[in-house]
Amino acid sequence: MSEQTIKATLSDAVDQVLSLVKQQGAQADVIANASESLSLKADQGDLSEHKVTAGQVIGVRVVKGDQVATSYSESLDSDSLASMVNAALTNASFTKADPDQQIRAEGQQIDQQDPSLLQADNTPIEDKIALALALEQEVVSQPRATGAPYNGYSEQTQYQLLANTLGTRCYHSERSFSCYTAALLNHDGKQAMHLGASVSRRFADLDLAHATQLAYQTADALLEGGPVKTGSYPVIFEHDCLSELLGAFGSCFSGDAAKRGTNPWREKVGKPVADSALTITDVARLDGGMRIKAFDSEGFATADTPLIENGVLVGFLHNSATAQYFGVSHTANAGRSPKGGLDVTSRHDVIAAGKHSDADVHAGEYLELVSLQGVHSGANAISGDFSFGASGFVCRDGKRVRPVRGITVAGNFYTMLNEIEAIGNTVLPNYDGAFFAPRIRFARLSIAGE
Repeated sequence: MSEQTIKATLSDAVDQVLSLVKQQGAQADVIANASESLSLKADQGDLSEHKVTAGQVIGVRVVKGDQVATSYSESLDSDSLASMVNAALTNASFTKADPDQQIRAEGQQIDQQDPSLLQADNTPIEDKIALALALEQEVVSQPRATGAPYNGYSEQTQYQLLANTLGTRCYHSERSFSCYTAALLNHDGKQAMHLGASVSRRFADLDLAHATQLAYQTADALLEGGPVKTGSYPVIFEHDCLSELLGAFGSCFSGDAAKRGTNPWREKVGKPVADSALTITDVARLDGGMRIKAFDSEGFATADTPLIENGVLVGFLHNSATAQYFGVSHTANAGRSPKGGLDVTSRHDVIAAGKHSDADVHAGEYLELVSLQGVHSGANAISGDFSFGASGFVCRDGKRVRPVRGITVAGNFYTMLNEIEAIGNTVLPNYDGAFFAPRIRFARLSIAGE
């Protein structure tokens, strides 16, 4: 089915919903999604999964007076759409009044049919199957590998139409490809496993060699690792680990969390919250970014949002409701799926380059952590305290001296941001193109080992 046919189908359904809502004297915004996906998995030399799926879902958020409710349908036929609207309006009559949440994106017209985000793909399915099988084969062919328990390839094409009763109409389409593998090593009673992955906008840009080598070489390097002595150590987090850690405390940037009283930085806007060398921005579009979208989930045009500048908290991510509550401008960071209510979401988290050279960041002895376990369960977003398992390497002057496993890293996230020894001068992405940062050396974290 062509993109234009899909777009027309979504458009017809959205128009029906908006008409039904207006007949009931209410306001609403509607999100309609259509998607196509392929998933392949390899196991012991054979294809263990070949799944092709396609689906659609439409969701409405109705506002009548000060009462708000949502409902969704996975069918676009007229009866299902009428039932969805009736359910939302009925639910709204029982909800608590929320005067801050209104339909506010008036007359926004954004049609993002960007060829760089939805690139044509004529790759034969045989090549995709071959890649899925090669992921496993490349790992198990390595000298000390005992298996590759997780191997897969996936692709997804997504289409979204957003519209509201105030004349807003926005369209977005994109396609992405990914592959992953896990290398398992078992030697002399010791076991190690590590994951490698690649994400891109084109099949041809998937980096199988990087994924397999990262998985095997890291697992192999960690295999003989053991704990270090309990104490305080300077720490550098590998990019994906730093992204994971920042995500566990992401509510400190959320206007929605601030409104609910669960953001510990609620009263700190305009005040220092981190080392003066630290600058963090929510970026709407950048090269290599995999979360590019021209509009948010209310239909407002997206733009960059400064969060921390030179250590000072500039503000939060806001949708129109949280902005109304605090009396500030929205930042076009509304987040909502067809099945959910209004929230706040980030796009690309970008930490600005610092002034330190690579040699400065890696000078002396420190711990490089490349794997974290139980991050979200071991993190208290309000207090900032965290404690979770970790693996990595003792490093000296940028060289790995010995592997480290069986340790627990603990500290306070908000204190950690104020104890930065060095920020590198080169910004690099994490594996999925959602987080961009230089290497950052934190002065001291508690390590529980032997």
